[in-house]
Amino acid sequence: MMKLDDIKKDQHLINAIDWDMTPEEAVRLYLEWGNNWAGGNYVIRSKDDTAHYFVVNTWKDTPIIYLVQRNSEEAKELAEIEIPEVLKKRYVEINGNARGVYSIEGEIKAWLKKELDS
Repeated sequence: MMKLDDIKKDQHLINAIDWDMTPEEAVRLYLEWGNNWAGGNYVIRSKDDTAHYFVVNTWKDTPIIYLVQRNSEEAKELAEIEIPEVLKKRYVEINGNARGVYSIEGEIKAWLKKELDS
């Protein structure tokens, strides 16, 4: 699995990242794509359409970021990224210990964009 430094070396992958995609929107678009209103920003036409986006996964003891590649058939975790300790601590303070998969936002999103020069 890739790490942050691997992503930094792949400009094509960085350019493919959808910074506004959420896990909920990805499921709506790619798993329910036959039932979506076509007037939105995205139209999924086939299994060849893909999205690349980040999520914060809190199913383990500590939150971790994953870069996900999703199409209508599957979601692949391409990279696993450690969150800096200070950001991780604030994330837990703000969001608590709820388990799940969440959108990146706020300080974590800003940190990732800075790291990837996006």
